[in-house]
Amino acid sequence: MEIATGITIVFVAAVVIIGVLVSFVVRRKRSKRLKERFGPVYDRTVRRSGSREKAEAELREREKRVRKFDIVDLSTSDQRRYQDSWAIVQGRFVDDPKTAVEEANRLIQEVMQRRGYPVIDFDQSAADLSVDYPVVVENYRAAYQIAVRNERGMADTEELRQALVYYRALFRELLGGSEARQQGQAMAESDMDHEFQRNKHKVNKAGRGGLRL
Repeated sequence: MEIATGITIVFVAAVVIIGVLVSFVVRRKRSKRLKERFGPVYDRTVRRSGSREKAEAELREREKRVRKFDIVDLSTSDQRRYQDSWAIVQGRFVDDPKTAVEEANRLIQEVMQRRGYPVIDFDQSAADLSVDYPVVVENYRAAYQIAVRNERGMADTEELRQALVYYRALFRELLGGSEARQQGQAMAESDMDHEFQRNKHKVNKAGRGGLRL
């Protein structure tokens, strides 16, 4: 009887240990997957929540939420139409950078809705985008902060230029598709920097008193 009891105890202990090990391995694999998928967003969420478990639970909930969306690719005609709209926004920056940044934000939201992402508020939109665009969503956050300063009349011209660059990075990704990506390469950052420098005297003059919302 004592031998049988001892064997039972050893068996139960072994099962518990194996269960703990399996649980540990599963958690590590889950953490690794989330880190690989969310990249910088993972680290941001951990810092904000103060707990890895809470952060990972939040990120899994984001994934579940986005899986319910009917995300679609843009048609070729939509891609071209939005590319044309972006070209207009970018061209407007030289004369009116404040308005250009506002219009860039509205264009981003329009493309998001067209793709199937609900646009509720910034925080929710950023959280939704982080599931599919974990790298460029950080640009979106940075652009938003500048946009807020812009609304308060506190953003200078260089900050507005950077906001437009940030918005453009997300815009390219949202357009999706090989054709849109190839077209997006034509809007390389160096081109915009060159245009900005070439018209710097004009922008500075406007920034001193000619820009209006």
